[in-house]
Amino acid sequence: MRLFLALSLCLMLGSAVTLAAERPIVIAHRGASGLLPEHTIAAYTKAIEDGADFIEPDLVATRDGVLVARHENEISGTTDVAARPEFADREVTKVIDGVAVTGWFTENFTLAELKTLRARERLPELRGTANDGRFEIPTLDEIIALAKARGVGVYPETKHPSYFAAIGLPLEAKLVAALDAAGWRTAEAPVFIQSFEVNNLKQLRKMTGVRLVQLVAGEGAPADGAGRYAEMLTPAGLKAIAAYADGIGPEKTLIIPRGPDMRLMEPTRLVANAHAAGLKVHPWTFRAENHFLPADHKRGDDPRAHGDLVAEIRAYLATGVDGIFSDFTAEAVAAR
Repeated sequence: MRLFLALSLCLMLGSAVTLAAERPIVIAHRGASGLLPEHTIAAYTKAIEDGADFIEPDLVATRDGVLVARHENEISGTTDVAARPEFADREVTKVIDGVAVTGWFTENFTLAELKTLRARERLPELRGTANDGRFEIPTLDEIIALAKARGVGVYPETKHPSYFAAIGLPLEAKLVAALDAAGWRTAEAPVFIQSFEVNNLKQLRKMTGVRLVQLVAGEGAPADGAGRYAEMLTPAGLKAIAAYADGIGPEKTLIIPRGPDMRLMEPTRLVANAHAAGLKVHPWTFRAENHFLPADHKRGDDPRAHGDLVAEIRAYLATGVDGIFSDFTAEAVAAR
């Protein structure tokens, strides 16, 4: 009888562990970026406190080859660099992924110089500026140290990898070296690396065993010219992705489109098709402001006001997605 009870308990615990492992993950999109300036240690820490499973740094390179977290390598919208007279002569125009961009770029600054800047809110018209000037730009190493200390994973995105490779600052080797130093080398590591490009993911597949995710936008094509996103979403395209990646990160409307009235429609077959190809599905990005929500989950007319983000996330969880990117970690955890 005791043996029977022991075996039963083991089976029950095993099932619980399996269910816990399979529950959708909550990825803190640039940290708790709905509450604090994105890509700061404060935003990542808040997200961890609110229950995130993974924190997401977008990675760009400095002039001296250090990986730091910024949404883009052009930083006038996320730092106070434009107000710093000592850097006025660094404003330039560059062509990034085929688009002319004017501003200040991380690759024109050393890490020491970037550390003198302070983060600003990227969406001040929606989220205010109360926390501008309080936080510095973190390095990948600092973010990994935080994640390890707090027991969460990291979900880095390589930003404009072909551009950085072309200017002699490739991202991949430094990223893999940082993950290796943390002891994160295999598919069991608490890591996903994501990219909108294809060829750097294929390169990374040869360099590391951690999980890789192909990001997919609703339209357009990867900057490295590797096909078009629409082609990736076909069963054949998903099978091709599965040869070098472990999942896809689709724009969320590819899973549940919005109709002419901006309400949620019936889900597509993307989740089922991706799962059939052996791929995880982590859609982006879930935000609480009415400005971003479908019409059926808005509350009032103020674009800055928060609607029913939990209800929107639950609609997506019902499709069987394996994780979600959200600017608001607490709401995502509540929805799950």
